Amino acid sequence: MYAKMTDNIGDVNISTEIIEQMVGLCAMECFGIVGMASRSVTNGIIELLKKENLRKGVKVVDEDGRLVIDIYVIVEFGVKIVTVAENLIDTVKYNIEKQTGLKIKKINVHVQSVRANQ
Repeated sequence: MYAKMTDNIGDVNISTEIIEQMVGLCAMECFGIVGMASRSVTNGIIELLKKENLRKGVKVVDEDGRLVIDIYVIVEFGVKIVTVAENLIDTVKYNIEKQTGLKIKKINVHVQSVRANQ
């Protein structure tokens, strides 16, 4: 699947897998994020993803030329979850729009677990 950007010169198609990886890397830079979580929860077990699999904790959908992004994260114990989520949304929105030129319609943050960061 691709996100598409069109101007008077032509089209640019960016793979959603690349955008998912970019979002995962942005998320890992945010204060309070311990790691990315798998989108699917099996038997109540949350999987902490390794760096090479960060995109598995992100889902990107192109809706009429604007991106809808779902981010699945594990937050650090003791942080204010709302503040971490707002920071994550602002960081991802700024970086993805700046780096790709694509517009973001909505970012949903799914907190899958809370863990003590070690």
